[in-house]
Amino acid sequence: MRTVITAVILKLCFCLTGAVSPNAPSETTVTAAPGDILILPCYTLGNVTPSVTTWIKNGLEIISGGQATAASPDSNPTPGQQRLAVLHDGSLNVQGVIPGDEGEYLCKTTLPNNGSFQATVQLQVASGPENVSTTISPSIPLPNGTVLVYQGSTVYFVCSSSSYPSQQLTWAFSGVSSRNDSLVSTAGPLLEFIIENIQPSAQGVYSCKAQNTVSNQITSRSTEMIVYYTPDRHPECQWGPGEDASHFQFSCTWFGWYTTPMLRWVGNGDDPRTGLKETTFASEETDSLSVTLNRSLLFDGQTLTCTAQHPALHPGKERTCSFTLKPPYPDGEPLVTALEATSVTLTCTEASSIPPANTIWKKSLQQDDIVPGTKYVLSQQGPVFSLTIVNITKDDEGIYFCRSENPLAIRELEVYLTVRTSSANTGAIIGIFLAVLIVGSAIIIAKTVYSSRHRICLGSGFGQMEDGGDVLRLVESDDEQLFQDAVPHLPPLANGHHTTLVQIHRIPSSDHEDTEVADTSPQQQEDTAQTEEPVDLVTF
Repeated sequence: MRTVITAVILKLCFCLTGAVSPNAPSETTVTAAPGDILILPCYTLGNVTPSVTTWIKNGLEIISGGQATAASPDSNPTPGQQRLAVLHDGSLNVQGVIPGDEGEYLCKTTLPNNGSFQATVQLQVASGPENVSTTISPSIPLPNGTVLVYQGSTVYFVCSSSSYPSQQLTWAFSGVSSRNDSLVSTAGPLLEFIIENIQPSAQGVYSCKAQNTVSNQITSRSTEMIVYYTPDRHPECQWGPGEDASHFQFSCTWFGWYTTPMLRWVGNGDDPRTGLKETTFASEETDSLSVTLNRSLLFDGQTLTCTAQHPALHPGKERTCSFTLKPPYPDGEPLVTALEATSVTLTCTEASSIPPANTIWKKSLQQDDIVPGTKYVLSQQGPVFSLTIVNITKDDEGIYFCRSENPLAIRELEVYLTVRTSSANTGAIIGIFLAVLIVGSAIIIAKTVYSSRHRICLGSGFGQMEDGGDVLRLVESDDEQLFQDAVPHLPPLANGHHTTLVQIHRIPSSDHEDTEVADTSPQQQEDTAQTEEPVDLVTF
C-alpha cells in the first residue's frame, strides 16, 4: 500500500512539472524510505511511447531500454540492476530502495520521430523517525502509563529515536498553568535534560518530538508525570483495650500514600528493669500497624513513638506520632456526709492518665460492683465520674472506691460516706448555743476590764516615772506648804530600784481660794518660793 501511494504521488508530481519543450528537461525531488518500491516516471509529450530510454545517475548510465528490451530485459543483469527495470513507458522501477539509491537521476528518451525528451529527478532516501522512546527517572510507573515522582527529587528526562539521514529531537511540556513547546532541543539521536528539586508546578505532560530533517516526518511520544508531595499530616496514634486487663493495643495508621510506607513502633525512656533506652516493638511495610503490649513492658514516663518512613521523605524528615505514658490518679473528696432519706453524689476526677484509664465505682471493702438503676445513677462528664445514691439509708453508709486502671497501674480513691439521721441536728444546735454564750461572756469581761483600766494599772505598778524612781505625791487641802518626810520603804520592783521620792502639797479649799490668793503679800510669795526648793531624794 505504501509503495502504491508513493508511485501515485510521484506520478502526479511529474505530470505537474512536465517540460513544455521537447528538449527542455523537467526536474523534481522525490523522497522514499528504505525498502520502498519506487517508480521514477520519464515523461513524454502526448501518448507517444519512447523508442529508447536511458537512465543516468550522478552522471553515470545505470540502465537503458526500449520497447524490445523492456519486454526482455538483459539476460545477465548486475546485482544492482536486478532491482532496476525500465518499463515500457520509460519509467524506472526500483525494487527495495536503499540509502545508496540517493542521487540525481536523468532520464533521456528517444522518440519514434527522432525527437528527444529529458527529465531530472532528485531522489532522497529518508527513514524515520522510529523507535521513539522516553525515560523519566527516578519514577514509579502507574498501571495507566503515568509516572510518579517525589517532590524535591532530581528527575532525569531522556528521549531517543532513529532517523535517516538525520533528525531533530525536542522535549515539550504542557501543564495546568503553563505550556512550553520547546524545553530543550538537539540534532542528535539522544536528548537529555534534568530538573533538580522538582516541585508540584512541574506536574504535567512531557512529550518528546522527533522530526526527520529530510522528510519532515514527525513522531512524538508523551508521558504524564505526577509530582507527589508529602502532606504535613502525621500518622495517627490510637490505643484500646487488649485481650485482658493486663494487655493494651496500640495502633498507628498513615493512609493516602501510593507506595506503602514503613511504620515502626518504638519505646523510648530509661527502662528501670532492663536499663535500655530504646526498644523496637514492631516494624512493617504497611499503612496500619498495631501492636499489643503486656503491662510488664511498660513503665511510667515511657514514650511510645510510631515512625513513618517513605521514599518521598528525605532522611531525617520522617513523620511521627507519640505519647508519654502516665499512671492514673483519681482525685476527689475522701469524706462525705449525708442525711438519711436524701440523695448524695460522690464525684471522682481522673484526667492525668495516658492512655486514658478505665474508671468505675465499687462499693464496700469487697469492692462489689455497682449496678446502675433507680438506687445508683452513674454518669460521666469529661474526666469527672459521678455516683449518685438516691434515698439514702444507714445501709448505704461505708466505703466506696473510685477505681481507675490503665496499662501502667491501678489506682483507687477511697470515699467514706457517713449517713446521719435528723436527730443529729440537736447536737449542732447545742454547739451553736455554747459558742454564742462563750463569745458573749468574753465581750462582757473585756468591756469591764476596759472600764477599770486605771485602777488595774495603778495597782499593778504601771504609774512608774520614766526615770525609774518611786514617787508618792500627798495632797492636803489646808495649806500649800511642801514638806518631806521618810516613808516606809516600798517593796522592790522587778527593775531592782530602791529609791522613793515623797512630796506633800497643801491644796487650799475652794471656799477661800480666791481671798487667799488676793491677800498674798510679796513676803508670802517669797516664802513660798523659798519653800518650793528642789526636794531631796530619800534613799533607803
